[in-house]
Amino acid sequence: MNHTHWKSAWLTLFLAIFTLAIHAQIQEPVHFSVQQKQVSPTEVDLVFTGKIDAGWHVYSTGLPSDGPISASLAVDKAVGVQKIGKLQARGKEISTFDKLFEMNLRYFEHAVTFVQKFKITGKTYEVKGSLEYGACNDQNCLPPTQVDYHIKGNGPADAPETADVAALVPANQPKADSTSKVQVAESTKADSIVAAAPVSNVKADLWKPVIKELKKLNGDTAHQSWFYIFFMGFVGGLLALFTPCVWPIIPMTVSFFLKRAGDKSRGVRDAVLYGISIIVIYLSLGLIVTGLFGASSLNALATDAGFNIFFFLMLVVFALSFFGWFELTLPSSWTNSVDSKASNTSGILSIFLMAFTLALVSFSCTGPIIGFLLVEVSNAKNILGPAIGMFGFALALALPFTLFALFPTWLNKAPKSGGWMNIIKVTLGFIELAFSLKFFSVADMAYGWHLLDREVFLSLWIVIFGLLGLYLIGKLKFPHDDQTSTAMPVPCIMLGLVSLSFAVYMVPGLWGAPLKAVSAFAPPMFTQDFNLYHNEVRAQYTDYEEGMAAAAAQGKPVMIDFTGFGCTNCRNMELAVWTDPVVADKLKKDYILISLYVDDRKPLAEPMEVVENGKKRTLRNVGEKWSYLQRSKFGANTQPFYVLLDAKGMPLTRSYSYDKDISHYLDFLNKGLEKARKKSK
Repeated sequence: MNHTHWKSAWLTLFLAIFTLAIHAQIQEPVHFSVQQKQVSPTEVDLVFTGKIDAGWHVYSTGLPSDGPISASLAVDKAVGVQKIGKLQARGKEISTFDKLFEMNLRYFEHAVTFVQKFKITGKTYEVKGSLEYGACNDQNCLPPTQVDYHIKGNGPADAPETADVAALVPANQPKADSTSKVQVAESTKADSIVAAAPVSNVKADLWKPVIKELKKLNGDTAHQSWFYIFFMGFVGGLLALFTPCVWPIIPMTVSFFLKRAGDKSRGVRDAVLYGISIIVIYLSLGLIVTGLFGASSLNALATDAGFNIFFFLMLVVFALSFFGWFELTLPSSWTNSVDSKASNTSGILSIFLMAFTLALVSFSCTGPIIGFLLVEVSNAKNILGPAIGMFGFALALALPFTLFALFPTWLNKAPKSGGWMNIIKVTLGFIELAFSLKFFSVADMAYGWHLLDREVFLSLWIVIFGLLGLYLIGKLKFPHDDQTSTAMPVPCIMLGLVSLSFAVYMVPGLWGAPLKAVSAFAPPMFTQDFNLYHNEVRAQYTDYEEGMAAAAAQGKPVMIDFTGFGCTNCRNMELAVWTDPVVADKLKKDYILISLYVDDRKPLAEPMEVVENGKKRTLRNVGEKWSYLQRSKFGANTQPFYVLLDAKGMPLTRSYSYDKDISHYLDFLNKGLEKARKKSK
């Protein structure tokens, strides 16, 4: 393969990865197929077989009415048949207690089958209707979604002639016509939606699609930008640089290159190649992680309970290693083999093998930091995250070798190896131990164990950061520390006071104080058993047109909250983010808050005829109306979904989905207010 072909191959690979990194807002996580199975001359089964994307789940049948959306069957037309029993759910059903809904929830992951039995009463039969289901992942929920079905066939020869019978529609639901239902999760695409004026007395501009404008504002939908991931990796590399496994190697390696080369220019060249080799090695590690997991799987890891338990245990092991309980090392045979090959070769290959030897030798210090970084970027919802993070890490690690080769006199001014390096290791151990609880919290909530509720989490963090503070001021010692009673350096004492102050800051959280600084890491407020703080936010309006009219009259911007009565993640956002005093104040005073419930079954005063995907649809209840508004105007179909508008219905800034980081949410609200003020001038 020539050079041009290599460039073409790399370009193709980059474009493929970049394409995977772009997420459409219309999500289709569940795919149903419909079959009819005639089990006997007088009985037929209607079978819905669903495949569920990783990280998502579909709720079972028969859940309480005040819980999430249960799977249910609507029969619009039934000729020559009678229903036998209720809709049955088959598959590996998972049951867990949900503290938010205060009930046991049953759902399916990966696959589910729903079966409805019918008794054939005529010579021919025909049944039409739809299956309705609810689906969620750890961040979003879909609105109630319908799967249309239409089956017909022949009954026993001795059956009476078929006659039309009334459709088996629940008394509280209006009968739908044959064009009233569209399989949203299967066929809805943002670009194919055509909005129709919903009712004659509503201004068309308020329903005008703003999908293109919102896409421009959204840009990269991941809240953690590539630069942030790179910066996090770079800081991790700097921390690894000052550990006992790396720092002492720098002067020896640079001196070796300068002496071996004979002249300075060649020594500098070798040191630069050594640094580049370090970058290539760690960047390759990031690309391997990306290639192994891919776009969807990497994101699924961040929300999978099993992997979060693994991350928790891994960080605990790394923390104990940094404390000096044991040392994590790779097999010595690996290091000896690579070192031997480096000694027996020359040129660029020799330099690369020396860099690889550094990666192996320093693993006991760099391994825990790399592991922590890879775990963190899995939460960034960005397929390129591991590669970008490892590039930042490697760049920080490689820079000193190049800089000290260019400016050898700097080596004389560099700090000498000593006990300060172990202080950095132990401090990192405390930090990794604290962050490990974040991942255990995800698994704890997923399985409903309630072992790490908010007050327990905060108690552990208070102890961890209290002990870190005592260590930094010299009141604690670890195995590899200098056991003499020498005074701690002034910077350590100052950082120790900061850590102790942080521990004291968290104490009021045991009684329910919001604690904005840790809200992104601590479990949601609803897990708090004892809470003296109450700052509930309620929407002023639950009707889009009424809310927009109020915004125009008061001259305020609007926040549309697409939510659902059965949306767990919507409640999480309200309890974890809206309870923050600053957020609550902005929502109450600066915005007109409109909450639109996509699962509201209240019938519309007048049905709405709309066109979607080239088909006519009749919207008959309030939830269908707001779900259609979200798809047609904003090109999205999951909840929670927040969008800031001016009084004319135009977006002010990017949309916002499930992210409990209060600083991110405040930034979202502040940018909307800033844009609204500019527009009003």
